[in-house]
Amino acid sequence: MLDTERFVDIKRLASEVTSDIRHELALAVLEGLSKLPKGLPSRLFYDDKGSELFEQIMELEEYYPTRCEAEILSQQGLKITDYLVGSQQFNLVELGCGNGAKTILLLNAFIEAKKKFSYVPLDISSTAVEFIITNFKKEYGEIPFSIQGLVAEYFQGIKWLNQNIQAKNFVLFLGSNIGNFNKSIALRFLRQLWYSLNEGDFILIGFDLKKDLDVLYDAYNDSKGITKEFNFNVLARINEMLGGDFDRKQFQHQGLYNVQTGAMESYLISQNRQVVTLKELDKQFKFKPWEAIHMEYSYKYLRDDISDLAGGTGFEIVENFTDSKGYFIDSLWRAKK
Repeated sequence: MLDTERFVDIKRLASEVTSDIRHELALAVLEGLSKLPKGLPSRLFYDDKGSELFEQIMELEEYYPTRCEAEILSQQGLKITDYLVGSQQFNLVELGCGNGAKTILLLNAFIEAKKKFSYVPLDISSTAVEFIITNFKKEYGEIPFSIQGLVAEYFQGIKWLNQNIQAKNFVLFLGSNIGNFNKSIALRFLRQLWYSLNEGDFILIGFDLKKDLDVLYDAYNDSKGITKEFNFNVLARINEMLGGDFDRKQFQHQGLYNVQTGAMESYLISQNRQVVTLKELDKQFKFKPWEAIHMEYSYKYLRDDISDLAGGTGFEIVENFTDSKGYFIDSLWRAKK
């Protein structure tokens, strides 16, 4: 147990990126709604409200990835910690903050193994960072590790960390977040991550495996409609930040599996001919009846796909950890330089 605890929420970084977020949103929306077919990048889901909705999705009965990954981390967490040899302090960096429920399972394994580390929740949402820190205070009371909360873009945050805290990095990219990227974007993201890390740094990354199509469909079309709200929140965010007049009643949500690409895909479909105005862009976008906005890919993987991604981006696979159903893999990679 460390003698002291440090809670650092990098508000400076948050203020620096606020205007950039609006600018980036405007560019993404302009590009996405101008092209044919229309589509918006899945990173737009995760404002404060979107993060809250995703927390609810992870609690759904139909949404199996959360339970599968929790099983992996609770039953194989100690085995994961074995790869951090020695007593040297390291940064446990989590890209994107959830509610911390799965992370705690791994933290407890590191604590049991008497590892010395600083937990670094890294997220663009200050609310998400503050929320997870508050949750850990409730969970542990006296927290047996230090916390450095970083509010920033992923690579901006890792750069700041490397410049200010010299230590080995153990990066967590849990859930099935990598599945939001098609192969070319996933390769670019992972290569950028490799570039920001140091020789011997680790990343534990979650992959949702291919499985029965009914299981997949139910997970992305839940009976409570929370996934639908998650998608519609993007339109609400555009309305708020860019002066839009999207009317959600004029759109329908649909999630389906594309057998050609191996991805679950989410769409918001215009039910009528309509024109949407975005004042901040001084731009109108026309929709035909039943024209779709592509909202999300969630790619599913084979083990061979995981090997190709690691080998193609400068990493080596240390070990794959899977759940009892074989639905999900947490793959431990090491950066090679």
